[in-house]
Amino acid sequence: MAERASLVRFARRRLLDPSLAEDLVHDVFEAVVCGRARFDGRASLRTWLTAVLKHKIVDLVRARQGHESLDARSGWGAGADAEPAPELECPQPQPDEVAAQRQRLARTLARIEALPETLRLAFERRVLADEDSADVCRELGISENNLFVRLHRARAQLLAA
Repeated sequence: MAERASLVRFARRRLLDPSLAEDLVHDVFEAVVCGRARFDGRASLRTWLTAVLKHKIVDLVRARQGHESLDARSGWGAGADAEPAPELECPQPQPDEVAAQRQRLARTLARIEALPETLRLAFERRVLADEDSADVCRELGISENNLFVRLHRARAQLLAA
């Protein structure tokens, strides 16, 4: 199936483990064949398969993360002599961290906008929009080798800026 290669690339970029990516893509197709995932035609087949894969990746990440009970940490319900609950860290970033992140994002976006158009278009479509290389090449009218050269040059210019 033509979508398999793009699904494997998608999974590899997110998992950084080629064999695990292959396994998850296999699980996607197994779910489709066994009827656990149903295609209702509201989106393209590739979009739907990618959504199924995203859910498989999320399920895998959740399964790998241990869920520690807050009750177990605090000793709550363990009797009168239980230790008090430790202070829990706030999961939200601090305001100064948010401001710094926004400034970095603004600088990065400005650097991307400052790239020459040929490099910027290739970078936006392939990296930011996560479009398939073949689709980007077709849209820009370039070869796959030229796309990789443009992406390399764009990244080099962004790092140098």
